[in-house]
Amino acid sequence: MVGTLVNTAAIVAGSSIGLLFKKSLPEKYETIYFQAVGLFTLLLGMKMSLGIASPLLVILSLVLGGFAGMKMKLDERTDQLGEIIKAKTHSKNDRFTEGLTTAFLLFCMGSMTIVGAIEEGFGKTSDLLLTKSILDFFSAIMLAAGLGIGVLFSSVLLLLFQGGITLLVSIVGKDIPAEIISEITVVGGIILMGLSFNLLKIKKIEIINLLPALVLIGLFVWIKLHSGWN
Repeated sequence: MVGTLVNTAAIVAGSSIGLLFKKSLPEKYETIYFQAVGLFTLLLGMKMSLGIASPLLVILSLVLGGFAGMKMKLDERTDQLGEIIKAKTHSKNDRFTEGLTTAFLLFCMGSMTIVGAIEEGFGKTSDLLLTKSILDFFSAIMLAAGLGIGVLFSSVLLLLFQGGITLLVSIVGKDIPAEIISEITVVGGIILMGLSFNLLKIKKIEIINLLPALVLIGLFVWIKLHSGWN
């Protein structure tokens, strides 16, 4: 888990630097920054989604995953978690929870997270996650400057999520088919596109409720491969 530990440290360092500049960042620069990030996130999500091979399974995963997320109240519980952390840290940042969830999704839904964590779980290399750490370091600076200390605490969620993938793969995932990785990446891309709508203030989408789709698409593709369904 060297890659994930370095990645976590990079986000902590970047967020700490960003917090130092938060008070001096004019609102107009903050606005244009998030517009730029929103457009880039939309482009990244579209690029990740272009590799779709099983559109029916993807939409089924998103719909059922969304239903499951709503049933479990993931978005609501995430907001509650953010408020609890905010209270425990005595933060007065009104955008604490937004910073926490936005940073987590940006740092964890990309293809570099999924593929990098799996590669590290296979015991191959940590290069992809180390490269991602550099990118996340600079992203964390700007995100923390705009959204505050919630971005810093997203490092804990990244450690659990990304590290969890690595540990799971190291234990049971020695033969994960490329098709499963590819379709998980597609769903992650669609989730990122939804996040871009939030960043661009086009429409508020409860992105966290869609996260179970990442598990469902892996399960559905596995069933497809082992049932001989074309």
